[in-house]
Amino acid sequence: MIIPLDQLSHETLTAIIEGFILREGTEYGAEDVSKEAKIAQVKKQLEQGSAVLVYSELHESINILPSDQFKVGMEEEI
Repeated sequence: MIIPLDQLSHETLTAIIEGFILREGTEYGAEDVSKEAKIAQVKKQLEQGSAVLVYSELHESINILPSDQFKVGMEEEI
């Protein structure tokens, strides 16, 4: 299930993104990128629709996925 961004407070969204960044260990190249910059990048992707917040009832967890990956995953379940 996709979670609409407007249903989350700023603090909650930031905490979800921060957890995602720490969990995924995302690679940003040779330069160090601040946590704030990483959060801003992920938030922008969510706002632009290239990434989505997804709640898994099975795992009772929230994850951030590329929107095209989420659509593919949904088609495989059908």
